[in-house]
Amino acid sequence: MHKPPATQMASPEAVDGAVKADIKLLVVDIDGTIAGKSNQVSESVKKAILAAQAKGVLVAIATGRMYRSAVRFHQEIGSNLPLIAYQGAWIQDPVNGQLHRHLPVNRATAVELLDYFEQPELRSLLSVHFYINDDLYVRELSLDTKLYAQRSGIHPIAVGDLRLTLDNEPTKVLALCNDVQVIQQLLGNLRRQYTPAELYLTTSVATFFEATNPFVNKGTGVRYLAEELLGIQACNVMTIGDNFNDVEMLEYAGIGVAMGDAPPQVQAIAQWVAPNVEEEGVAAAIEEFIL
Repeated sequence: MHKPPATQMASPEAVDGAVKADIKLLVVDIDGTIAGKSNQVSESVKKAILAAQAKGVLVAIATGRMYRSAVRFHQEIGSNLPLIAYQGAWIQDPVNGQLHRHLPVNRATAVELLDYFEQPELRSLLSVHFYINDDLYVRELSLDTKLYAQRSGIHPIAVGDLRLTLDNEPTKVLALCNDVQVIQQLLGNLRRQYTPAELYLTTSVATFFEATNPFVNKGTGVRYLAEELLGIQACNVMTIGDNFNDVEMLEYAGIGVAMGDAPPQVQAIAQWVAPNVEEEGVAAAIEEFIL
């Protein structure tokens, strides 16, 4: 399938040789999609989303972030839909507080992951995060964790031994390392250890290894929102994302758009490639397919 580069925009009619889709639901990722280095949504993207909403298109967020870290973006874009957080493990309506879906990681599996991360050759390299009841628990406040918390706008809780937190099952388990090779090795090794039926493993950025319930990914999250809650079919859904954790929702939607700086493998499965986040790629995609 031909995917025009960001600098060579094709008309929506040219996408996959199909007629322009009737988009009823637009779902966007946060980091690298509607928010770039500034950690803010630009005025151009806000205006484009507002214009889409004025045409009757519903707009939602699907993110790997914690729910409470994502709420401000939900408010900034004026969404009135449930928010898909933690890769789809947690779907909650910020308007009335209703939690529609929560699929955590099995407690025994979380212990196994922690045992793996705490092997002598890995322990000093990784900052391990357990997300429980929308709080972030860590072994210690490493520099990586502090930087993560600053961008996320949350306060990590240092507990020493993360096993002490497992009275409740974690929504997500994350291992952070600035060495991308370590994360890739981690991903490869654990994908050999766990089947997709046992655990969903992905990276949201190159330095984040993420593990969730096997029934969780953004694709199943968007499908739940669209079909179960809104009665909208996949052919009427448009999704926009920039990384490997967005693949399933790009594949699910009638129109899946990858950002211009998404990895080549992510761009390859999208119907269209937009400019990158710093070049207002979301606004460009909305203009092409909705406005």
